[in-house]
Amino acid sequence: MSRSVPQRFRRVAAAGAGLLLAVGLATPAQAAGAPRQREFADAAAEFGVPLDVLLGVSYLESRWDSHAGTPSTSGGYGPMHLTDLRAAGGTGTEFDSGEDPRGDDARPALHPVPSKPAAPPPGLQTVDEAATLLHTDAATLRTDPAQNIRGGAALLSHYQQQLGVHSADAKDWYGAVAHYSGSEDVTAARTFADEVFDTISSGMARTTDDGQAITLAATPGVTPDRSQAERLGLRADAPAAAECPKSVACESVPAPYQELPDGGYGNHDVANRPQSQKIDYIVIHDTETSWDTALKLAQDPTYLAWHYTVRSSDGLIAQHVPTKDVGWHAGNWYVNSKSIGVEHEGFGAKGTWYTEAMYRSSAKLVGYLARRYGIPLDRAHIIGHDNVPGTTPSTIAGMHWDPGPYWDWAHYFDLLGAPLRATGGPGAELVTIAPSFAGNRPAFTGCDRIGSGNPCPATNSEAVVLHTEPSDSAPLLNDAGLHGTDPSTMDVSDVGSRVATGQRYAVAGRQGDWTAIWYLGQQGWFHNPRNAPAALPASGLVATPKPGRTSVPVYGRAYPEASAYPSNVPVEELAPMPYTLAAGQKYAAAGVVGSEYFAATTFDPADHVVVRGKTKYVEIQFGHRIEYVNLDDVQLRQVF
Repeated sequence: MSRSVPQRFRRVAAAGAGLLLAVGLATPAQAAGAPRQREFADAAAEFGVPLDVLLGVSYLESRWDSHAGTPSTSGGYGPMHLTDLRAAGGTGTEFDSGEDPRGDDARPALHPVPSKPAAPPPGLQTVDEAATLLHTDAATLRTDPAQNIRGGAALLSHYQQQLGVHSADAKDWYGAVAHYSGSEDVTAARTFADEVFDTISSGMARTTDDGQAITLAATPGVTPDRSQAERLGLRADAPAAAECPKSVACESVPAPYQELPDGGYGNHDVANRPQSQKIDYIVIHDTETSWDTALKLAQDPTYLAWHYTVRSSDGLIAQHVPTKDVGWHAGNWYVNSKSIGVEHEGFGAKGTWYTEAMYRSSAKLVGYLARRYGIPLDRAHIIGHDNVPGTTPSTIAGMHWDPGPYWDWAHYFDLLGAPLRATGGPGAELVTIAPSFAGNRPAFTGCDRIGSGNPCPATNSEAVVLHTEPSDSAPLLNDAGLHGTDPSTMDVSDVGSRVATGQRYAVAGRQGDWTAIWYLGQQGWFHNPRNAPAALPASGLVATPKPGRTSVPVYGRAYPEASAYPSNVPVEELAPMPYTLAAGQKYAAAGVVGSEYFAATTFDPADHVVVRGKTKYVEIQFGHRIEYVNLDDVQLRQVF
């Protein structure tokens, strides 16, 4: 492949040649490191980009990973996240499946028809611009990490030239970094650039998904020229949503609370949380569509709405529904009425990956919301849409499985300031699932089309697969709600025999390098060798059936007893799940919760009622999804 350099780039590199060593563009010592480190150093020197700027931008986009040429959720490729939406594809929306996102038996099932997807902005096709600058083709830039890094460096140099700034000092590259974000408004561009320069100040080191050791040396106290962002011609600062931390770019894109001609209304419910109901959960979703389409849908009164959407390319956040109100997003009305829904631009089914800019922005938002509402930073309360239980046996099969097995929960909790650690001793009765994300690549299928059976790309995953016996060749477990009497599958959407990073389970047995946990009334075995553990010993509460009970029912919601309902509110009947929690089994418990039902079936909020009962429930980690059991049926025990 040609490595020809456009004449204008030769001039920029030559102008800064005398300053290269002073700003750390590429010293011989650095060039002697790992191949990927040398590729960054070579590209920085070739295009006159400060090495720490190039490394900082790449880290915010991809954490320096190449992802084997697979696209990010917003169509970005390689360490520099060069975007090619033509190749990445992706259509539809998260709610195209059979799930009723509202999940309220008191109202007809909600199956809105999405409008036509919005066309992506032309500025999000950076692979073409980079290919032109390098006189190469888009396919090469998508699949060759070294050429991808050169393409990113060429773009940064080009953006710096457009600003008319001639400097090899990292602090003078703020405008080029802000431009690289692809943001359309100056607030989001600044937030991206601030994150890059924070990374430059603090430094970073990690091993990439293909085993490359990369180091960005810390440069404490670097103060970039933030005024450069004003010269990019971007949209003026968007009005900030009232409910975002100051450290993120956040705009208000309100969802309409509107009465419809057919007597119904959309697309969420007005409430008064936390005065009316405590907010217990934050639900992590992916959109299964582009940012622009997701925002268009949230503003459609005939569709449905959630609280926030996070953009992949730069981490921009849009708030749609006030946190005091109830969104229609989780497919379970009990969870909806007690949660905040955060959508992330992405396609979980395609084996795509999430950008560091998105992870950081989302973690700042979720951390802020968790502190504000007293939500514990654990996987019993910060849950994926895939952890939300069905409401009745008939709804289990239609429940969603996003954000999927490629969402890096361990990294996300690091960013939340709540890293996953061992909290129990040797032989503990509980374990926290915690495989190494790097190199953990279950052989999932169906990323091209759910149910196709075709292998997914070899992509790092947070998921651990369970077997009926301590052997990789043993069958997977059965999920009666999903498959009847048939075993689960390795389809990427099938959560019937899979555990997720951060979840806690009760140990059912150990044999050699294998550990068994209680899961959907069965013993599920996973490989857990000491030299590469997939789980950490944990402490916490364990729930077991009370003596004398052969089995206890499991529920998908914690609704009140019939006598608690006022005469004007129809009783919501509880339907046990098609699983068995038998005597002798034990499950990790997140604690005791009260019974509540939010009756909100009319447009007038004055008619809305929160029904509270005397019945108490215990939230347990029963399978991949959480469930609830009646406190009167179980005994709780603290284990260490």
